[in-house]
Amino acid sequence: MITTDILQQLAKTHGTPLFVIDHEELLCNYEMFKKNLPRVQAYYAVKANPDPAIVKTLFNAGASFDVSSIAEFESVYENIKDLPEQEQHDWIWNNIIYANPIKAEETLQVLDKYQPLLTFDNSEEVVKMSQHAPNSRVVLRLRVSNAGAMVELSSKFGAAHEEALDLIFEAINAGLTVAGLSFHVGSQTTNFENYMQAINLAALIFKEVKARGYDQMNLLDIGGGFPAPYDESVKPFSELAKRINTELDRLISPDIKIIAEPGRFIAATAATAVSKIIGKAVRHGKLCYYIDDGVYHTFSGVIFDHCQYHFDAFKTGPTQICTVFGPTCDGLDVISMTEELPSNLERGDLLSSKNIGAYSAATSTYFNGFPPAKIIHVNR
Repeated sequence: MITTDILQQLAKTHGTPLFVIDHEELLCNYEMFKKNLPRVQAYYAVKANPDPAIVKTLFNAGASFDVSSIAEFESVYENIKDLPEQEQHDWIWNNIIYANPIKAEETLQVLDKYQPLLTFDNSEEVVKMSQHAPNSRVVLRLRVSNAGAMVELSSKFGAAHEEALDLIFEAINAGLTVAGLSFHVGSQTTNFENYMQAINLAALIFKEVKARGYDQMNLLDIGGGFPAPYDESVKPFSELAKRINTELDRLISPDIKIIAEPGRFIAATAATAVSKIIGKAVRHGKLCYYIDDGVYHTFSGVIFDHCQYHFDAFKTGPTQICTVFGPTCDGLDVISMTEELPSNLERGDLLSSKNIGAYSAATSTYFNGFPPAKIIHVNR
């Protein structure tokens, strides 16, 4: 953990706002994932935090990658660009999945020569892939329950069970190699039953496809959604992993490769935001603090990720429930209306917010002329 003393020193040296990334925590989370799910190959979901230094650290640790745009693909490719062409091809073949089910034609044309795994979930995508990326291996994304997830995805992506066989054989008949199945139970899923139901559905479809004579499906992508420990209400990851391991061993053949797309789980606890109080007022009888970071910047997850971040003050004193506002002129820029903080904080005092590494700096803007927080990398 990055100590308060270190955060204060970084703020003194670099100013605020800061977004401090702890690379030791990244590696700890990655190793924890591998240890608890030994059969599963971890493909870091780059969208959770695409900082090139994060990608580099995980690449050096042996991670694979889930990308959803050409920019994310290129961020990963940067780490292998100096390898001989055949080694590049082999690495991409084994370590990248392009997990966006809907892809532009131009994207497919770029990807075709690299032959990564591509997900799909509808007939129109089969037509596009067969025309613009015929050399790719494809993975059918299934629609599964997202009940209890902080961010629901099943209304936007996924083929229903009754569509699955027809889509798989439509892709095969179009000349594509169908490598397997994928699903996503929703981001920050605390309902572990979603995984159990999804694995059971995947096992059933594997059997149905094999019964119809196709035996080249040898991959299952169990997606993301692995919950980060934002607070005590989140059950331990080890508990979820134990249940997933049991279902995989019970239902999925040992010759099927299992991959997953942890993003939030790896990145969330690996960053801390440091901000400075720039204003203080009492509004309608309630103490309000204004800081130099907000929902258009590091705290964008309040809006886009349905996430509530909390603050720690760098000095003590009697506390009360406060509102914390960001620096912009927009009334939407409200970080928290129920934050318990010391009432004696003044302009220039610092606040920190932990567990803010995922879906935060990734969606920062320059709205209202305020730049994103400066990113600082710490290797303890």
